[in-house]
Amino acid sequence: MCRNIKTLHNFEPPATGEEIHVAALQFVRKISGFATLSATNQKAFDQAVHEVARASSTLLASLVTTASPRSRKVEAAKAHARAVRSGTGPHIELTFSDR
Repeated sequence: MCRNIKTLHNFEPPATGEEIHVAALQFVRKISGFATLSATNQKAFDQAVHEVARASSTLLASLVTTASPRSRKVEAAKAHARAVRSGTGPHIELTFSDR
C-alpha cells in the first residue's frame, strides 16, 4: 500500500507518462484499499488508473507557475537527508566529485 505519492509538478525535466501512471496507480490503490486485486475487480481498477492518469496529465499540462523548476537530483538529495535524519532511510553517504 502506498504511503507517499510524489509531487510531479514543476520539475525539470517534466514528469513522464510512466511517473504519472505510477502516481495514478498509487492513488487508486490508496482510495480502493487494495494492494492486490481479484480478477473480478481488475477491469474497474485498471479503468480507474487510466482515468486518474489522464486527469493528472491534463492537470499538470494546465498548471502555471512563476517558480523556477525544481531539480530532481536536488530534491532526491533533500529526501535522502530527511530519511537519514529521521532514521527511516538507509544510511549511505552521498559524495560529489569535482572531477
